Amino acid sequence: MTTAEWITTSLVFIIAAILAVVSIRSFQNKGFLFNNAYIYASKEERGKMDKKPYYRQSAIVFCILCAVFLVIGLSLLLHKDKLFLLEIPLIVGVIIYAIVSTVQVNKKTKR
Repeated sequence: MTTAEWITTSLVFIIAAILAVVSIRSFQNKGFLFNNAYIYASKEERGKMDKKPYYRQSAIVFCILCAVFLVIGLSLLLHKDKLFLLEIPLIVGVIIYAIVSTVQVNKKTKR
């Protein structure tokens, strides 16, 4: 492995680790809430908002993104190009989950 490959692989695994930490913190309902519904809400709405479903949604999204970066890192480390094919269903899955869970959370909060 060349130096550039080592650096790239290391950066990918560091990103995966950061995403894992953010995911764990979100599962614990701690830390900054990385969710558009929360970010774009006014201060009054944030105070009234039940943050649990938004933390859960963000935690699952960051967990799946962590898995994507782990697959990328493993494929770079092992020089297995076919491992990149595992990324596609994970990315499609995270997009579908984000859309479906947003609709579900919005339905529950409108009641």
